[in-house]
Amino acid sequence: MKNWLFLGAAIVAEVVATSSLKASVGFTRFWPSVIVVIGYAVAFYFLALTLKAIPVGIAYAIWAGLGIVLITLIGWLVFGQKLDPAGLLGMGLIVAGVVVINLFSKGNVH
Repeated sequence: MKNWLFLGAAIVAEVVATSSLKASVGFTRFWPSVIVVIGYAVAFYFLALTLKAIPVGIAYAIWAGLGIVLITLIGWLVFGQKLDPAGLLGMGLIVAGVVVINLFSKGNVH
């Protein structure tokens, strides 16, 4: 169970770091840039802990898939970016893929 918590922490840290990357305006703003560096360091640390027990393909699929969806939602809510039907469909397919991997992959560890 703790490995899934580690993966959750990695996802949250990555989402915070990526959101701050947008806010850093090309690393020209100090505090958002600091958050980027710390956020990615924390994300990779917890991803490394996760990989002690969860297969890399499964962990990365969940990390990347949920990260994409969360960052897209933050882009929409915080940065005013538009979501069109194709983008929504694509995110739905990403979520479906993560669910399929978790439910049906023989390499999955619960």
